[in-house]
Amino acid sequence: MALFLKPLIIFLHDSWLALLSLLNYGWSSEEAAGVPKKLQASIKTTWGRQLRSSLMVPLFKCLVAFCLIISLLVFIEGVYMNLVVLYVKLFKRKPEKVYKWEPMQEDIELGDESYPMVLVQIPMYNEKEVLKLSIGAACRLTWPLDRLIVQVLDDSTDETIKELVNTECAKWENKGVNIKCERRDNRNGYKAGALKQGMKHNYVKLCNYVAIFDADFQPEPDYLQRSVPFLVHNPNVALVQARWRFMNANKCLMTRIQEMSLNYHFMAEQESGSTRHAFFSFNGTAGVWRMAAMEEAGGWNDRTTVEDMDLAVRAGLLGWKFVFLHDLTVKSELPSKFKAFRFQQHRWSCGPANLFRKMIMEIIRNKRVTLWKKLYLIYSFFFLRKILVHFFTFFFYCVVLPTSVFFPEVNIPAWSTFFIPSLITLSIVIATPRSFYLVIFWVLFENVMSMHRTKGTFIGILEGGRVNEWVVTEKLGDALKTKLLPQIGKPRNGCFESINSKEIMMGIYILCCACYGLFSGDTLLYLYLFMQAVAFLVSGVGFVGT
Repeated sequence: MALFLKPLIIFLHDSWLALLSLLNYGWSSEEAAGVPKKLQASIKTTWGRQLRSSLMVPLFKCLVAFCLIISLLVFIEGVYMNLVVLYVKLFKRKPEKVYKWEPMQEDIELGDESYPMVLVQIPMYNEKEVLKLSIGAACRLTWPLDRLIVQVLDDSTDETIKELVNTECAKWENKGVNIKCERRDNRNGYKAGALKQGMKHNYVKLCNYVAIFDADFQPEPDYLQRSVPFLVHNPNVALVQARWRFMNANKCLMTRIQEMSLNYHFMAEQESGSTRHAFFSFNGTAGVWRMAAMEEAGGWNDRTTVEDMDLAVRAGLLGWKFVFLHDLTVKSELPSKFKAFRFQQHRWSCGPANLFRKMIMEIIRNKRVTLWKKLYLIYSFFFLRKILVHFFTFFFYCVVLPTSVFFPEVNIPAWSTFFIPSLITLSIVIATPRSFYLVIFWVLFENVMSMHRTKGTFIGILEGGRVNEWVVTEKLGDALKTKLLPQIGKPRNGCFESINSKEIMMGIYILCCACYGLFSGDTLLYLYLFMQAVAFLVSGVGFVGT
């Protein structure tokens, strides 16, 4: 409190001296005419200096100290995850060695009945570009046809696309595949609502496991052969998650950068969580669930836009274990348009924050898991990775560091601006060695996206107006390559359609800080600031993605 009162006390003191001087000199003499102006200038200068030294500088120091603490926490978390991954690699702790795994074999007496019944769900919404690819990949899965049900959950509103889905389903049905096309008369709950409705059909009760693939995912034929045995031979395992592989990673610089981030997510977060805690977040696709575990956890819930994470956390709190298979990959597609990527990142940052708000007390009160696992869920899984890291990335690298050029008296240690960020970045790049030379672009673009992630996190925690916004990520499939479709996108209506005002405003601010640092600073920070400003401005005018 004294810190904030001191400038006010100084201002009142100087004002009192000015009043006494006026009373002594009077209002009419020439000397008196000049004194108030001198006193006024003196008061302004003194008050400004006192305000800076007593309020602004201490506040900025506190902000820097707070960011340094978070930087250490993020660094320690990253080191922990990478050490777990290193342990897995050195000691070859593959899931096949940790859990019981035997290949599925046909029984001489039972025949195909020795195989469990598997339901494959494909939720889609106006997926004209990829519907043939996804349905075809699901129907080609190597599994006895009488033990497999493919369920297409089509929420499409376009009649032409509905007809295409019907035609594709009929084609595979004629080939002997047990395929069902289910539709709703509304889109309540979006994907979660479609999945929940799909589970209500009578034939689903015959199935033991359910595999889920988004419309742009194409599993290899041996996907079920490699994943289902973990569920069959380990009754405490609820989920088997495969890694994503990206068909269009080379599409543009933005997709290459996304590949780097997601590869690290799977290598570090998913693999370390699977190895150390037998828990990680379900990615919403390319996973196989045990039906009994889903039912015990309460099934799908559409209270947030991350229904996959919601289900995973509820199942984890019941003691179920999850297995991540790094060697099992499923082809998928990355958003190649900046607008689509922004919508996706909003959902991926807003949803977890909102789920944390809704579930924190449920986690605390839970009595079926250990205290260690509850601490892991609250601190590491949610608070640090899903909330704090977004705030830190944006405020430290895009606000605090640029603003520091105006506060040369505040020292920001080099370990926080260079050494720790370099180590974290190198650990991320290791997951995608071929993109090592793009590391600078990755850092700059991730800082740009941290602004949108921070905004989404705020909305999720406070339950703002866009908390349940769900914009389906636009997909192109291989249409551009195969010429299967006559037209992929719509022409732009105006030259200002791709302008992003938030990025431009941040770019201008950082550019001003860079110019100030260039002419008045004694460090090379302005080099980073110029590059970061360019990254924001380039994103602001829409020169990102395809």
